[in-house]
Amino acid sequence: MADMSARDALRMRLSSQRIEPATAGLDAAGVVRHLLALQAQDFGQALWAIGVRSPGSTRADVLGALKRGEIVRSSPLRGTLFFVAAEDLRWMLRITAPRMIASAATRHRQLGLDAATLDRSRDIATAALTGGRAMTRDEFFAILETAGIPTTGQRGYHIIWHLAQNAIVCWGPPAGTQQALVLLDEWVPRSRELERDEALHEFAVRYFAGHGPATLKDFAWWTKLTVADARIGVELARDALTELRFDGLPYWVATAEIERPGSGEGTHALPGFDEYLLGYQDRSLPLAAEHANLIVPGSNGIFLPTIVSRGKVVGTWRRAIKSNGVTVTPEPFGTLNKRELAGFHRAVLAYRTFLA
Repeated sequence: MADMSARDALRMRLSSQRIEPATAGLDAAGVVRHLLALQAQDFGQALWAIGVRSPGSTRADVLGALKRGEIVRSSPLRGTLFFVAAEDLRWMLRITAPRMIASAATRHRQLGLDAATLDRSRDIATAALTGGRAMTRDEFFAILETAGIPTTGQRGYHIIWHLAQNAIVCWGPPAGTQQALVLLDEWVPRSRELERDEALHEFAVRYFAGHGPATLKDFAWWTKLTVADARIGVELARDALTELRFDGLPYWVATAEIERPGSGEGTHALPGFDEYLLGYQDRSLPLAAEHANLIVPGSNGIFLPTIVSRGKVVGTWRRAIKSNGVTVTPEPFGTLNKRELAGFHRAVLAYRTFLA
């Protein structure tokens, strides 16, 4: 087992995440397939998370992949929304959904969402969406309300979440600045079928290919697998993984990613909620503890867009959409040097081009 430095780990993470070097010609669906899943509760930020990793792509390109059904948005991991390749969603849910549904039981009781209500909601959704129909969230909530199922107080959110966990619905084609709800079986009629051990192997290979180097705890946290299942996945995937050591702990990375070229010296404008931070339980490698509260001000759960230099988070940035275009304001933790400023300006130009 070879040792690695913090610098080595950050360089490899930037590379495995396809941030630096990004891969020319890697389209939106290819980005999502490589990372297996990208956090996507903020729709606009998630589009840029793909754009960062697909040089030369535009927002329209990513929306096109959504419109064609190559990428879908659902909740296969940790109860929040992710972009996943359409063919991967079902096998992921078969592994993760039972534990997630069980963990939500208490909250559902608090909300008065009993089995009968959830079953009625499933029937209503199926009737409303069958035949290739799509609805915005508000349109679906209105149908539930008309049927006597209140959606206030997070009830509507949890109903959709439960239907998604059971592979009834997913978020599919673009609808304004968001997506429309569709029936999964109609929107994605075919997908991969994996047995349990095959799925655990696939989880491990693709998580560490798109996020390595990372620890077993990172992997278990990201997937919400039990540590025992996460360990089984790693053991099954050993032929494709290399074990490295940092600070006395074992880390795993896909062997094919170790020698991928990339200096890790660049400066990047990453979106909020990006996998570069949220893909790990332990974020201390790229983010100094004293800056953590600046990424999530007030601990409100909203992760700001970040400036990353040489793999380290060195600040945040904000955007304002005005009549003459998009204004981006950097908010570094300290003073950016000339190299960092030039790199950040290039990243902002790429962002503006992506939005055009």
